[in-house]
Amino acid sequence: MMKVFKHQKINLPEIKAKTTDGVRLYETPDGNFYPSITTVLSTRNKEGLFKWRERVGNDVANYVARTAAVRGTHVHHMCEDYLNNDFDEEKHKKKFLPYVLFNQLKESSLQKIDNIYAQECGLYSDKYKVAGRVDCIAEYDGVLSIIDFKTSTRERNDAWNESYYIQASAYAEMFEERTGIAINQVVILVITEDGVVQEFVKDKTEYLPMLVDTIKDWKEKNEMVSSVNINTAVC
Repeated sequence: MMKVFKHQKINLPEIKAKTTDGVRLYETPDGNFYPSITTVLSTRNKEGLFKWRERVGNDVANYVARTAAVRGTHVHHMCEDYLNNDFDEEKHKKKFLPYVLFNQLKESSLQKIDNIYAQECGLYSDKYKVAGRVDCIAEYDGVLSIIDFKTSTRERNDAWNESYYIQASAYAEMFEERTGIAINQVVILVITEDGVVQEFVKDKTEYLPMLVDTIKDWKEKNEMVSSVNINTAVC
């Protein structure tokens, strides 16, 4: 029997996304344009990505990136539908590998989720002047958490996930700013191609200084044309 998840009603303002000069931007209800937290974090660890591309070649790198993106999107959609109590088995099982990976998550980590506040929801912060879309905000093992789903070709070392932790911590700050509800716990759930589920649980306070430094670094490297009116300074 499929688990039925409880949902909490939270009203959050809509934000619109657009891309300008390769930068993903969100327009807030007040008319401000903030870069996505994913865009801001892209400044981190670029050297390792460049070296990997040089080693395997652009054609292989592009194929791997596209394949991973498609696989990850399908798994995300399956998790979202399942947590929304709206899972269409016949539709989703046509995507064989994502369906298999989703089922590994479903039988383990997804059972720890309940009292869902938001899924695939836009958030923004006037304090940090960034925005983004969070995968899931819910209780995880009874603790209200930012929950992010990731797919990976292989098992991930904890040290590789620093940008994930910063991203999730940013969402926690955005959510508290919009609702007044504090979230300290961030959870990264990774499913690998061979079906290994990894669970990383962190406290956001460890990563907030890194968030501030990353935003400042991004701002210094990406001064935008004034006509776009992007605000990227940290208060």
